[in-house]
Amino acid sequence: MGVTPEPALAGPDALLDLYDDAVGEVYAYLARRCDSRAQAEDLTSETFLAAVAAVQRGTVAELTVGWLITVARRRLVDHWRRQDRERRRLEAIEGEVDDTDDRWDAHLDALVAHEVLRSLAPQHRAALTLRYFDGLPVADVARALDRTTKATEVLLVRARRAFRAAYDTTTAPGGEA
Repeated sequence: MGVTPEPALAGPDALLDLYDDAVGEVYAYLARRCDSRAQAEDLTSETFLAAVAAVQRGTVAELTVGWLITVARRRLVDHWRRQDRERRRLEAIEGEVDDTDDRWDAHLDALVAHEVLRSLAPQHRAALTLRYFDGLPVADVARALDRTTKATEVLLVRARRAFRAAYDTTTAPGGEA
């Protein structure tokens, strides 16, 4: 991996500068997760096209390699979903539809959920992690966060609401970094 450049203010020139530094890292990230070199190259192109669109819309404050990797991850998840839909379509045509739980979709949803969790405010992230990942009761979460139980309940309500809003935005059609 190369040296990570400083975040740049979002603009077309900054994206061009970042492209030279980041294209190798984005491609390497995708190549490790793709079935073929051509697939990784296509997804790398899609990543930078999505980045250009986001810059043009003005939805990006700072351009970083990390942000581009997030865009690449979303392009990869979209690709996996397209592949899965195509597989199901072919199975339906052949009459072999499998209605069992789709573990692949669950895995993709978990990736998105972790990404959304990372985007939350620290106090929301901590409360949700302690409560739902670590499985602590609200009273133990309150002790860990040095809050009262009532204040922790309110914090959890707000954290769940923030998570739901961010998750819905992320998973909505056309939702982008």
